[in-house]
Amino acid sequence: MEYVNFGNAGVKVSQLAFGLGLRGQPDELEAQRVIEHAFELGINFIDCANLYGPNDDRAKIGQSEVILGKALKGKRDNVVITTKVAAAMGSGPNDEGLSRYHVMREVERSLKRLDTDYIDIYLVHRFDQFTPLEETIRTLDDLVHMGKVRYIGCCNYAAWQVCKSLWIADRINAVPYICVQNLYNLLNRQMEMEMFSLIRDMGLGAMAFSPLAVGLLSGIYSPEHPPPVGSLFATRNRKDFPRMMEENVTQVISTVNRLASELDKTPAQLALAWVLSHPEITVAITGADTVEHLNNNVGATGWRLDDNVRDQLDSVSEIFVQCPKGSV
Repeated sequence: MEYVNFGNAGVKVSQLAFGLGLRGQPDELEAQRVIEHAFELGINFIDCANLYGPNDDRAKIGQSEVILGKALKGKRDNVVITTKVAAAMGSGPNDEGLSRYHVMREVERSLKRLDTDYIDIYLVHRFDQFTPLEETIRTLDDLVHMGKVRYIGCCNYAAWQVCKSLWIADRINAVPYICVQNLYNLLNRQMEMEMFSLIRDMGLGAMAFSPLAVGLLSGIYSPEHPPPVGSLFATRNRKDFPRMMEENVTQVISTVNRLASELDKTPAQLALAWVLSHPEITVAITGADTVEHLNNNVGATGWRLDDNVRDQLDSVSEIFVQCPKGSV
């Protein structure tokens, strides 16, 4: 495993982060076992959120933080963790967003579930158009000075929203965002439009989530066959599969599968390596459901794409810079 500075910050993180969306584990003990296996593989970066719970079960909101807290026992000082705030945690008028009221309440709840005194990187999960940015930035700055949070960042922001946030932090002498977390993969390259140039200019860290396009680039799906039994697109997303398998998507999948075979790599390893080949991307978040998936994904590190392979992948996916494929 390779470790890199997270943007301009001094903290070093593994190039792969393990994401705790936790969709495929049969129970919470197995989820904890996969997290602990990530540590054994050298992954020191875990991405969580107060919203996350096993299998997207609304009744289990917050359980991913609880599971992570258990896995951290005896290892806390050697692991960098994120968690997030902004998502709806209930039906009340103050149960979501980035107001001082909500953020201050939710950070305490996250710390309790995680069973830790601090959060390494506290991320706002989305932009909140109903709360003044200055209120959010001042609140996050207070959390850093209180020692509850060490760094802050944002998810799912447009480049202008990141830029405005950095400007406000500078104007009021507050701690700035050190990173962004956005969707990025061969089927959704929208970050290249504006965000990449901002990342380079401001020295931000960048976390790419869904680097395998919700598994479409994992090698298990084929346009000629229905989704495999037990897979995500065979269960919850079954109706979306025919729509997703449009011509441009199938061309990317076929190219990834062919090149991976020629390189003696798996499709997942190649797709992840392509994401990590961009100097603007610091970390790719793997949402591996099993130990086997995790072992496979770790094989994306420790080697580099040659220019010819990179050019072929860039060319076949070029349409997805300006016409990204939905939420994949």
